[in-house]
Amino acid sequence: MKTTSLLFLLILLPQVLPALTLEQIQQKALAARPVIRQYQVAVEQSGEDLRLARSGYYPSVNLGYKAWGLDEATSREARENSSFYGALRWNLFSGLKDQYSIVAAEMINEVEELRLESIKQDIQLAIALKYLAVYNQAALLDVAEDTSKTLKKLYLESRNRQEVGLLDKNTVLKFKVDYDNADLEVRREKANLQKAINDLSREANLPLVFSDLEFEEFDQVPGLFDPDSAEQKMLADRSDLRILEKMVAAAQAKSKVRKAGYYPQLNFSTTYSAYDNHYLSGQGRVNEDELRAELSLSVNLFNGYADEAAISKAEAEVRSVNFQLAELQNNYKTELKNLFVDYEINRANIAITREDIAYAEENLRITEIKYKEGLQRQLDLLAAIANLTRAQANYVSVIRLVFTNYFQIIRMVEDVPQTEQQE
Repeated sequence: MKTTSLLFLLILLPQVLPALTLEQIQQKALAARPVIRQYQVAVEQSGEDLRLARSGYYPSVNLGYKAWGLDEATSREARENSSFYGALRWNLFSGLKDQYSIVAAEMINEVEELRLESIKQDIQLAIALKYLAVYNQAALLDVAEDTSKTLKKLYLESRNRQEVGLLDKNTVLKFKVDYDNADLEVRREKANLQKAINDLSREANLPLVFSDLEFEEFDQVPGLFDPDSAEQKMLADRSDLRILEKMVAAAQAKSKVRKAGYYPQLNFSTTYSAYDNHYLSGQGRVNEDELRAELSLSVNLFNGYADEAAISKAEAEVRSVNFQLAELQNNYKTELKNLFVDYEINRANIAITREDIAYAEENLRITEIKYKEGLQRQLDLLAAIANLTRAQANYVSVIRLVFTNYFQIIRMVEDVPQTEQQE
């Protein structure tokens, strides 16, 4: 009985779900976003195009039956007639047209798969930045709440000191105004945090609340990268670049498909036909059948320069895509270099902003003591609080920039390995 009661109690208790990491949110988003399915359908369509291209290697087989009648018989045809026939046709050679058509279709299929991979990478980056935005807003909220608590404490202390005649009312009112402004800032940061969560939920296509998020990814500063190996990996693995490389290969294959028109075509066909002077085959008095095999060789001598124009167009497409590829490679290499510059500078700034916080905290501590001793003005105390708030906000900003650069580099090179962590 006790066991049953305990199980019933456990069922009634709310289940606490574990918080989600960034990787888990990304994986759930890839499974939930309709745009992913859209690109998957494009991959399926290109797969069908590939199967269509391969059909040229197979023969075509046709079967038919027809029956016809005349108002009266003639010397050549009976009044009732029927014919059953079957035909097999097979292209034996067409200048390797089928082979290059398959190559072109395979390249297009790989292009669609790479586009799918690229959109996945884009979504993962977008989610990482939205996830970082939530973390950043939560940190800014903490800063605003700390400032509000400090000003609230000073305001309450100033009221107590006013009551015993150590401060005038004007000084207390100044503390009250600054405390109210800090409280308003807390409200604004809470609203910004909720909006950041909403943006992340939309990007991930998941209902999320703040308690769902783990943020363990930000416990440590990310490691350094090797710029040279990162650039090599980007040029070799970046989906956008590989798409253009496959498009070049597809355009080259299409050019060879058109060149196949210069070669003769060799076709084989065999047909079988059975005639009967009755609407139903096999029921008449006259039965005739024929089996015929045919091998034909044909070549096009002139088609108004259509092949030349098509080949020239395909070769121009190859050159165009190669130029586009070279331009994109140069753009990405420059963008990656700039990201490394920002990443290394922002990463180095973390230690500086941490020191600034320590200095600002010590300055506030000393200023508050001197203020209570009458050696510092109220404006000096408020300036010390503002300095600490600014130092904390600078640290939050630097952390956001470091991880923004980090996620952008990961996207540029599509998951590059890092060197050993350095603080």
